[in-house]
Amino acid sequence: MVTPGPSHTTLGRVLDDLGEVLLEPVAVARLTRRQLGGVVIHDPHDDAEFPRHAVVLGVGVREPDEVVRLMHEAGRRGAAALVVRSPVVASPALRQAADSSGVALLGLASGASWTQLAAMLRTLLSEGDIGDVSPQTLGGLPSGDLFALANAVASLLDAPVTIEDRNSRVLAFSGRQDEADSSRAETILGRQVPERFTRDLEHDGVFERLYRDRAPVYVDPLRYEHEGINVPRVAVAVWAGDEVLGSIWAAVHEPLSEERTQALVDAAKLVALHLLRLRAGADVERRLRADLVSTALEGGAGAPEAIARLGLLGQPSVVLAMGLLGAPDSDDGLRLAAERQRVADALAMHLSAVQPRAAVALIGDVAYGIVPMPGRPADCPGRAVRVASTFLERTGRRAAAAIGIGRIALDGSGLRASRDGADRALRVLLTGSGAKRVITAEDAHVDALMLELADLAAARGDGATGPLARLLDYDARHQSQLVHTLRCWLDAFGDITAASAAAFVHPSTFRYRLRRLAEVGEIDLGDPGDRFAAMLQLRLLPPGPAATGPSDARAETTAG
Repeated sequence: MVTPGPSHTTLGRVLDDLGEVLLEPVAVARLTRRQLGGVVIHDPHDDAEFPRHAVVLGVGVREPDEVVRLMHEAGRRGAAALVVRSPVVASPALRQAADSSGVALLGLASGASWTQLAAMLRTLLSEGDIGDVSPQTLGGLPSGDLFALANAVASLLDAPVTIEDRNSRVLAFSGRQDEADSSRAETILGRQVPERFTRDLEHDGVFERLYRDRAPVYVDPLRYEHEGINVPRVAVAVWAGDEVLGSIWAAVHEPLSEERTQALVDAAKLVALHLLRLRAGADVERRLRADLVSTALEGGAGAPEAIARLGLLGQPSVVLAMGLLGAPDSDDGLRLAAERQRVADALAMHLSAVQPRAAVALIGDVAYGIVPMPGRPADCPGRAVRVASTFLERTGRRAAAAIGIGRIALDGSGLRASRDGADRALRVLLTGSGAKRVITAEDAHVDALMLELADLAAARGDGATGPLARLLDYDARHQSQLVHTLRCWLDAFGDITAASAAAFVHPSTFRYRLRRLAEVGEIDLGDPGDRFAAMLQLRLLPPGPAATGPSDARAETTAG
């Protein structure tokens, strides 16, 4: 991603917003006023530079001595805070390490995932850095600061609130969430209202009322006690003209008064302005990032500056190319474009968790990722495959995406070649029928060459020649299956039993057809050159439907 401007989010602000649900201060002392500037995941084998004032996620770090060592190492590399999994005791050694290193120590709550924490931290740290970073306010609050807005609404209503999008994903939440119930805690941890709850709300018509009327909707908890809900909810939709942008949900212990109901309605109008500001800023950010990534991958005169602005100058990197599988020309072009952008955004979040300096942009129909790969070049292909495979496993088949991986680029000048390799690998995946969803340029090399040869043959108008042309002509005139017989025999490496099974005929019938095709096609099946020529033409110039397979499973005794 594009390296953001200096963050104005302090450690104290993060603890205020996330402290009750995700984080607990262990050894913070006088460090709460320190500004934070990025999120990195600790990797003992990676000595890449940290963002300034980074929050380091110490995944798997548990032993006190190991925590102390990591705090000192993080301090030497300019980090501001270290997060380890709770429980962790604030021993004198840890407090002393915090004082001497200048690194605050925080604990990640049990049940919370590192992915959740990384996403929330990046949301907080990126506020105010999207689009125009000049100081702006809406309703007296920093433009786009949804967490500050959630806290303001919570103060007006005297109740903890969440701000959610149209799909019930949590965009921001206020403090005091401990005053709600277990369902709210689950919602905050997952950044998503549990599906079982949204399904019940939809069944009861709550969403229909919410998105039909401009007035708040009261949700009685009695119907949903089995879902862990014992505190009533009041919700109001957030409208921008005729479009619903999302909703505000407050956990209240009694119905709102008339004054607070009006305050919630007014707050929804302010939330709409902030959401529109964020949307506009995100669009600007995407366009800027796409321009920089595109320029860097083109490799022209402007590439060095674009690479420098992306923070990738002098770093070995690989290019990933991601496309959607089975994405035909759709009548709903807007839906398809939105799906591509959604998957590209998910890839950007995944890669930034793995490598903070990764840059992702949707260019045309393909999402490209430039991923720094410090360490031994020989290890890079395997690491890149693991990164891509992990992303596709997490998104599941719903994303239906495939990723091609280019060769390692030792510096910016090699990004163009890495992109070309990633494009060729992706094309192999998108045009193939195999189960693979990730492949490197090296592994796709032969298949990519075959596709390029097929393009050349098509461009020149080449058709089948020699034995294959004679067999195709014979099949067309006699409704026979000689070409299919040849294909099955070649695919089976001459194994009559396997080939006849693939052709759905008796082995004796298959042998007869084989002799017949040798006569008709004037081909010597014992000659390696003849076999290779036939295999190549069958691969590059696939015949029509009549020759690709048997029209039925009858065991014919003749070929004509």
